[in-house]
Amino acid sequence: MEKPGGNITGTTDMHPEAIPKTVQFMAEQFKGKKVGVIYNAGEPNSVAQMNQVKKAAKKYKLKLVPVTVSTSSEVKQAAESLVGKADLFYIFTDNTVVSALESVIKVADDHDIPLFVGELDSVKRGGFAAYGFEYYDIGYEAGKMAAQILKGEKKPGDISVEPPSKLKLVINEKAAKAMNIPIKDEWKKEAELIQ
Repeated sequence: MEKPGGNITGTTDMHPEAIPKTVQFMAEQFKGKKVGVIYNAGEPNSVAQMNQVKKAAKKYKLKLVPVTVSTSSEVKQAAESLVGKADLFYIFTDNTVVSALESVIKVADDHDIPLFVGELDSVKRGGFAAYGFEYYDIGYEAGKMAAQILKGEKKPGDISVEPPSKLKLVINEKAAKAMNIPIKDEWKKEAELIQ
């Protein structure tokens, strides 16, 4: 990633602090210690993220309750299977699960289970909270890299692949109310609150 070599460089939407910060927030701000995770084990990106979640969960002494799915039609049943087994839900950027996110949101709302998600669009759709970034910013950063290359200032292989420079906590107040989560004053200082 630091020296990609050849004709390759760019930006990545996998911010190294997003998963650790999310898991830390769960551990420090919520009493529940069991985290239900739904993901498609057939997606290599999801397996990589799950490994990061496992590492962070171990550090913060959270117990993971993973459920795997292979199609979006299995997501609602997977979420329902976690009711009574998980205190919190965490849906990272798994394509299969995010495509059926509304079914997880419904289960979370119906059973007052805080639903953490992996990116800001999922917060806007009804997830409770995420550490994320605006895709505009990552595109802007990629554009700056392209400008350096086009001006002849740098070769692609000499430019590090970069994650987004801005990472922020966003909380959906409407989702918090639906999941019966009181918004703490300390969260208001750190997070961007949306409806």
